[in-house]
Amino acid sequence: MSPAIALAFLPLVVTLLVRYRHHFRLLVRTVLLRSIRDCLSGLRIEERAFSYVLTHALPGDPGHILTTLDHWSSCCEYLSHMGPVKGQILMRLVEEKTPACVLELGTYCGYSTLLIARALPPGGRLLTVERDPRTAAVAEKLIRLAGFDEHKVELIAGSSEEVIPRLRAQHQLSRAELVLLAHRPRYYLRDLQLLEAHALLPAGATVLADHVLFPGAPRFLQYAKSCGRYRCRLHHTSLPDFPAIKDGIAQLTYARPG
Repeated sequence: MSPAIALAFLPLVVTLLVRYRHHFRLLVRTVLLRSIRDCLSGLRIEERAFSYVLTHALPGDPGHILTTLDHWSSCCEYLSHMGPVKGQILMRLVEEKTPACVLELGTYCGYSTLLIARALPPGGRLLTVERDPRTAAVAEKLIRLAGFDEHKVELIAGSSEEVIPRLRAQHQLSRAELVLLAHRPRYYLRDLQLLEAHALLPAGATVLADHVLFPGAPRFLQYAKSCGRYRCRLHHTSLPDFPAIKDGIAQLTYARPG
């Protein structure tokens, strides 16, 4: 490319960098810096976060552990977790619905798992599914450190596509009054339809789906709004520590089977 052509594109490049500077910062923190730290430490970000929690949080206090994770994400390394603003929406719904059983798809580091578990009614149960076994091992340690045993929170390592069909037979889940989709948005529609096909959603069940605007789940939202089985509401939020990057949580109420 000649210098003249490069100079012609320079104003466009500068404009894009200015307009999407927050997305560029996010990319640097979640890809570039994270990859460098992974190589230098030999640990994943979830493992580094757990090490920080071990030395700074109070065992048996899920609220303090959550606050510690928020502080680490803001001041040390961006964790890509749910964060306190979205967390308040999640906790409020759990407290309002008082579900006997909650299903979470996408445990990740265990942040949203702790939010749900501490808001469950007495006798309530949470099943959380994490695809990556190494990440699941970290989340398991965090959940137990917070004081929740296997009767309260059961962590299942495996892909949601494989786990959902066997939830009834192997994990005694006959229905989930509240479901949190927090794994990969491109799988939301597939897994919602799997939950429907295996009759795991009772009438009135609530389905929460994170990150439906960023990175986005357009096919999932289109289906939920057009299939006639759900009442839909969108909670407009942003990414933790990146208020300029808008995101949203979809709240679906399952009205009836197809």
